[in-house]
Amino acid sequence: MATSRGPAVVPAWLFSLEGYPDPLARAAVTASPLPRPPIGWSRGIPGLPLDRLVRIAADGRSVTVIALGGACDAGPVVTVLETAGSVVLSGTVENQEHGDCTKQARLRQVTVRLARPVGDRVVLDAHTGRPIPYKPAYGRSPSWS
Repeated sequence: MATSRGPAVVPAWLFSLEGYPDPLARAAVTASPLPRPPIGWSRGIPGLPLDRLVRIAADGRSVTVIALGGACDAGPVVTVLETAGSVVLSGTVENQEHGDCTKQARLRQVTVRLARPVGDRVVLDAHTGRPIPYKPAYGRSPSWS
């Protein structure tokens, strides 16, 4: 099963369904409550929370997230702060126009290069202080919930 900290092996239930050649697999675990964030919510700092983590490169040296930008800016920018135990990402927008502009938001993929592989470090959102949820760009969520 894919997670925000890389692949994990979990117990699973396998269901046989009439008309399907392969069994349906469902993780046999329930999500635990989120731990207390190691960093606090960033109040008063410009920027936007990140939507989700969609990919960690096979070598662990880059992560791709979905970030929010607007119709009147050059798109989202994601900066990174790496520590021994975490990768903290912060989303902002570049060249934001002021004045008349529609207030539509656009979700865009942004890939961030890291100084070293993610490994077992947690990937955090600087604006919420929480782990960035993992969900692939296309297809259903691995957790189904």
